[in-house]
Amino acid sequence: MAPASRIADLKQAGNEQFRNGQYGQAAALYGRALELLEAAGDVNTEEKSVLYSNRAACYLKDGNCSLCIKDCSAALDLVPFGIKPLLRRAAAYEALERYNLAYVDYKTVLQIDCTVQAAHDGVNRMTKALLEKDGLQWRQKLPPIPTVPVSAQRRWEPPTGSQEGTPRPKASNSVPVTNQVPNAASSERANMLKLEGNEFVKKNNYKKAIEKYTESIKLHKMECTTYTNRALCYLNLKQYKEAIMDCSEALKIDPKNVKAFYRRAQAYKELKDYKSSKADINSLLKIEPDNNAAKKLQQELNKLLK
Repeated sequence: MAPASRIADLKQAGNEQFRNGQYGQAAALYGRALELLEAAGDVNTEEKSVLYSNRAACYLKDGNCSLCIKDCSAALDLVPFGIKPLLRRAAAYEALERYNLAYVDYKTVLQIDCTVQAAHDGVNRMTKALLEKDGLQWRQKLPPIPTVPVSAQRRWEPPTGSQEGTPRPKASNSVPVTNQVPNAASSERANMLKLEGNEFVKKNNYKKAIEKYTESIKLHKMECTTYTNRALCYLNLKQYKEAIMDCSEALKIDPKNVKAFYRRAQAYKELKDYKSSKADINSLLKIEPDNNAAKKLQQELNKLLK
């Protein structure tokens, strides 16, 4: 058997070097631990998978995406459907602009645990990138997305305290829909509708954009950007009260959302509620003191309030 205590010491030393930002040294320590496992013929696949995944994190930090992908794949060969190696490999693919492969890994993570926000964010980024690159037919160019067996789907297991995307308790019927986490399919559809709305905004077709954003919000009520985007459309259509309502909803989700404060301030100004407008601008400038657009609007409001 491999000297377990020595391997554990090397792994711990690697963790410490990683925390200190010494990624090259950490990778070497993880590599040495892997060599000891291999030399002793140790069949501890979980330990090997963790070491490969840890070394992959070092490579990713150092920008060595090819080696990161290689180690993540090795980790996944040993223990399929590991969230950390999937996320790290996806990030490496994304850095190499291999967006279709990154998309597949992010989507696989969401099959395992639909509450992993990094995977939701990754799917959103990859969807946008692939839509820009391949157009509306981008899905047809994707490689197959693996089907995750139910036994590996963490969202169906009771909470375990794991750091890798701890599952959330199942919502009861009394929990408002706005606080529920959408499933992966709903989140993806909501994002597609939001992107379609963005395209209509570029064409100044604000009414059609509002339709798309409204459909998106029905599927994913906790997406702050969709509210601020719809608020922009309402501003352009001079529907200022509706813009205020959307910005207020956005601020419930993200109390420091700069766009929500700015657009609500614009709407209040148009309604001649200058005090409320100034209050929003003041709040914005506490978050972003150098925001030039906010400074300009603040000057305008100061003149109007004299």
